[in-house]
Amino acid sequence: MSSPGAPPVTDVYGALAHPIRREIVTALACGDKAVRELAAPLPVSRPAVSQHLAVLRAAGLVTEGRHGRENRYRLRREPLDDVRRWLATLDEFWSQGLTRLHGHLEANP
Repeated sequence: MSSPGAPPVTDVYGALAHPIRREIVTALACGDKAVRELAAPLPVSRPAVSQHLAVLRAAGLVTEGRHGRENRYRLRREPLDDVRRWLATLDEFWSQGLTRLHGHLEANP
């Protein structure tokens, strides 16, 4: 699900760039869910949620399994580990910046 003329989403970061997909990922972090459960609190239709799930599935973020009459989706941890590691590098960046700011403020009250 991409805008006309936009390149297709092919990686985890592109998949997570959309706010609806981030909400879906957050909901799935609490456990497996069917499309109807995921769509209920969202401001988009079930078909739109299914399209977003297709993007998340293509990026490897979710798996789909049939349970009775409905498809249920499950979040995969492994692709998010890459994101977590990348964010950890940014945590270090902020930590160093705050340490420098603290030093500056101590030297210049």
